[in-house]
Amino acid sequence: MILSEPQQSLFKGTSVLSEYKKNLDQTFVWGVSSSAYQTEGAYNVDGKGPSIWDTFTNENKNKIKDKKNANIACDFYSRYEDDIKLMQALGINHFRFSISWARIIPNGVGEINPAGLAFYDRLIDTCLKYGITPWVTLYHWDLPQALENKGGWTNREVVHWFTDYVSVCVKHFGDRVSNWMVMNEPMVFVGAGYFLGIHAPGKRGMKNFLPAIHHAVLSMCEGARTIKALQPNAEVGTTFSCSHIEPYRNIEKDHLAAIKVDALLNRMFIEPTLGMGYPVDVLTPLRDIHKYILPGDEHKMQFEFDFIGVQNYTREFVKHSWFTPYLKARLISAPSRKVQHTLMNWEVYPEAIYHMIKKFDTYPGVKKILITENGAAFEDKHHETIISDHMRTVYLQDHIEQVLKARSEGSKVEGYFVWTWTDNFEWAEGYHPRFGLIYTDFNTQKRVVKESGLWYGNFIRG
Repeated sequence: MILSEPQQSLFKGTSVLSEYKKNLDQTFVWGVSSSAYQTEGAYNVDGKGPSIWDTFTNENKNKIKDKKNANIACDFYSRYEDDIKLMQALGINHFRFSISWARIIPNGVGEINPAGLAFYDRLIDTCLKYGITPWVTLYHWDLPQALENKGGWTNREVVHWFTDYVSVCVKHFGDRVSNWMVMNEPMVFVGAGYFLGIHAPGKRGMKNFLPAIHHAVLSMCEGARTIKALQPNAEVGTTFSCSHIEPYRNIEKDHLAAIKVDALLNRMFIEPTLGMGYPVDVLTPLRDIHKYILPGDEHKMQFEFDFIGVQNYTREFVKHSWFTPYLKARLISAPSRKVQHTLMNWEVYPEAIYHMIKKFDTYPGVKKILITENGAAFEDKHHETIISDHMRTVYLQDHIEQVLKARSEGSKVEGYFVWTWTDNFEWAEGYHPRFGLIYTDFNTQKRVVKESGLWYGNFIRG
């Protein structure tokens, strides 16, 4: 491909970023991330059972932008080899993807679906064929609907259901997969799905939220123990969503509100795994979670992960709000603050990722950090031979610079994955916000590399 001068200029990055990269050793991981539900499609093909997101999008259409679903999505189920070949062509050699529980075990427990195992066999083998290391996430929000019918994450039995599923995956794929992530962003799937009701399965209230928190923590740690028991040399991690939190005003009420929001968004799931318990000293409305903690759970809630995945996109400003239930705090949006923001209305603030790396670095039990998601949704500009997304390219450059700055200062960050590989289905936002390095035409399934994809591929190749 012959590049225009503006396109070539993208590859120069920033002088500071280039200098940081020169000092990296070859073990630093550069990759891209995706998830099963958001890309695969084939929602009822080859024996796959329905997930909570299949049900939520097809039966609650008003809760999804433009009433969309992911029944087809990116058709990755059929087009995975072309996507992997394109990944290789750009020089990307680490791919984080998730396995659909309902594709492996359609009812969540019991009979295993051979066609589901065969699909992931093909996907993993294709990655290895093209020199790409698979990083597998075992749970990225798509719980089998049959288990939700039994209470889902509010039912303590989910711990056993989940570890059985993990066991099937590790026994079958562990000969070729050595990097596992147990869960993706438990705070998001529990908070949005079992408290706010804006994500699948659409449940609301503390009566759902509290047991779901505890059962997700238990499952995360018991799942990790299951992997290590079956594959002792595996690298086992899990991922956490996080946002850098600041008080909106320099007054005591806003500072206290920010502390509470930080505890909820950034501390709720990692601290129990480190043996610190839930941060209920700050979040007093959550004290009732102790009714779900049974004898012996204090040990089961802990696990020494080989790494944690930090997933950061922005920072949030928090203001005291008397009328907000439980927290008495509310977020002040980026548009209302009149600062640069993405299509998700998230502020563009690269320093946030630096602050979050430093924050997780302070936990003695954190051995290693990978940035497992970071990226942005902006409008893409279509030209004859290229899709221009300069704002995304600058976003990635600036955030990677902050990541490498933290590393140069001794932080334990050892990898970076862009969210996301291709434009895909973005949950309740449907197909409107595009995060991809690769443009997806959802009518034809044609892929087009964006300028950000060209820049990222060139950058990691050096």
